[in-house]
Amino acid sequence: MPRAGIVTLAGRPNAGKSTLLNRLVGEQLSITSPKPQSTRDRVVGILSRDLPEPTQLIFFDTPGLFEPNDELQHTMRTAARTALADADVILYVADATKGVPPPLHEAAALATPPRSPVITVLNKIDRLPPATLATLRGEARAGESYAISALTGEGVDALIDVLAARLPESPFLYAADDVSTQPVRFFVAEFIREAALEQLNEELPYSVAVQVDEFRETGTPAYIRAIVYVEHESQKAILVGKGGTRIREIGRAARVRIERLIERPVYLDLWAKVLPNWRRDAAALRRLGYGIEKGR
Repeated sequence: MPRAGIVTLAGRPNAGKSTLLNRLVGEQLSITSPKPQSTRDRVVGILSRDLPEPTQLIFFDTPGLFEPNDELQHTMRTAARTALADADVILYVADATKGVPPPLHEAAALATPPRSPVITVLNKIDRLPPATLATLRGEARAGESYAISALTGEGVDALIDVLAARLPESPFLYAADDVSTQPVRFFVAEFIREAALEQLNEELPYSVAVQVDEFRETGTPAYIRAIVYVEHESQKAILVGKGGTRIREIGRAARVRIERLIERPVYLDLWAKVLPNWRRDAAALRRLGYGIEKGR
C-alpha cells in the first residue's frame, strides 16, 4: 500500500527551513536568505518516490515562529500554526549552532503540544566542530532528533526515510511528477522578492511586496509585468536606484531564476510603486495575496 501525507517544516526564523525544503524536493522553490523572516506564506513542495515503497511527501515550508508586531507578521504566524494543525508529521527545524532548542509548543507559543508527531532536526551541523556536535547529539537524545546539514545534504536522505515511514497509508494525493501545488505566478513573485532581498539592505527588504500584474506565455519571450511595492516614497527611491540601476539589477537576477523555472526566455517588466503602510493594512494584505484569518 502506498503512503502519502503532509510534513510541515516549522521552527524559528533562520533555522534553515527553506534551504531544507529545496534540498528535500530537489528544486529551488523557497526563498533562501540570511535575512530572517524571508518566508511569508506556506510554500508547498512535493517529493514522490517508488522505492522502497510508493511514497509521496507533501512538504509545507512555513514562516518562522516569532512574536508578531504588525498585521503581516500576524498572518505569517497564522500560516505557520495552520500548517502545524494540518500536518501528519512535523519537522521541527532548529539551528544546531544555538544548542538544543526548546519544545516546539513553546517556540510556537501553543497552549498544548501539537497532535501530530514531532521530529526535531538539528540543522547546520556543517558549522560545528566534531566535539561540539557529539555533545549536542548527547544532549538531544531525550527525544526523537536528527542532525543534518540542509546546505551540504548530510543526513537528509536518512531523514526522508524516517519521514516516509511515519506517513499514513494512502494513495498519492497529487500526480507523481508534481513538485508543488502553487501556480507559477506565485514563484515568479517570490523570485523577484528574493532578488530584492539580495540587493537591499537593513529594514527596506521587509517593506517589499511583489504582485504579478500580467503573465503572457503565448509569445517568445514570455512577457511578465510585475509591481514591486514599498511603503514610502523614500523607499521607492532606494528601490529604483540612481537612473533605475537597482531595479534593473533586481530584474536581471530574478529573470535568470524565472527562466530556469519555466524553461524559456522571459521579458520581465518591473515597476516600483508605493502602497502606504501595506504591512499594517488588512485590505492591502489581501490584495497582495496574504490571507487574513480570524481568531488568531
